[in-house]
Amino acid sequence: MATATLTIDLDAIAANWRALDRMSDPTTQTAAVVKADAYGLGSKRVVRALAEAGARRFFVAVAEEGAAVRQALGPGPQINVLGGHMAGDTEMIHDLDLTPMLNSVEQITRHLESLPGHPFGIQLDTGMNRLGLEAPEWEAVAPLVLEQGPELVMSHLACADEPDHPMNAAQLAEFHAMTDGIGVPRSLAATGGILLGPEFHFELTRPGVGLYGGRPHGDARPVVGLALPIIQVREIAPGEIVGYSCGYTATQPRLIATVAAGYADGLTRRYSNQATLWDGDVPCPIVGRVSMDLITVDVSHLHNLPRTLDILGPMQGVDDLADIAGTIGYEVLTSLGHRYTRRYVSAATHGQV
Repeated sequence: MATATLTIDLDAIAANWRALDRMSDPTTQTAAVVKADAYGLGSKRVVRALAEAGARRFFVAVAEEGAAVRQALGPGPQINVLGGHMAGDTEMIHDLDLTPMLNSVEQITRHLESLPGHPFGIQLDTGMNRLGLEAPEWEAVAPLVLEQGPELVMSHLACADEPDHPMNAAQLAEFHAMTDGIGVPRSLAATGGILLGPEFHFELTRPGVGLYGGRPHGDARPVVGLALPIIQVREIAPGEIVGYSCGYTATQPRLIATVAAGYADGLTRRYSNQATLWDGDVPCPIVGRVSMDLITVDVSHLHNLPRTLDILGPMQGVDDLADIAGTIGYEVLTSLGHRYTRRYVSAATHGQV
């Protein structure tokens, strides 16, 4: 088979959620962020594993993602839509019992007029300048909004992955100034905010990337493995080139393996001549350019050629790849393509599911 296999450890996701849940006071609810199809890993399987672990509240980016989560979980768990109540979302929000996090006066007006009495939350801007009501807007509408009984008021930290950044304390102070005394559950912390300490936790935390094994949750269990099948192996002589634009020129006899994956599968061209694949604990460098469907790898030093080489696994995680590409683990995860054969692993289902 020439399709790479992406292995997703559901038990690790559940364990990471439980670990982040234990970092907060027992009175603080721990939700789970499953936007972007659970960070590219498949929301249907992931949300069920998280629900079995104890999660009862889930955050998605848009209403359409909320529909997929509701289909997987059925009635009961709360699904918050971070993008709020957009035009055209009303029927979906109502029928699927989604809870939009309203970000503007326009959204507040739309929601209260079209779905009076339907649950909602509010998102405030405490300095990130992305989504949410700014302080003067909130001050103007707070009496009306609070009278309608929002289920949650939240904001988002801009620099939580940098514990010493002054923006963290500034946003915490602004959040207190905007919300103290409102009598509504509050949320400020995602994964990074949880790690900043209990003063950031309030009544609800909403971990995201830490569930999937990424920084800044340094103690997270690894979640994903990606094995790329070898399609062909060839010997090349000194002076011969490999790949587009003569991206690699051999200086001595080499054995080159071509594996089935490329930038169409989320493996960026920035890995060209930079990243490493692994045969167990033996590194095999990428040589030449990463192309749309293929990557070429130097396997001259291997005594026995395997059927696959790992680009994600015990020796190299998503953040290691991100460092090579000059990006973050979030991008590596959410870029993983749809051509992979996804293999979900869970002890509860005796291995592969």
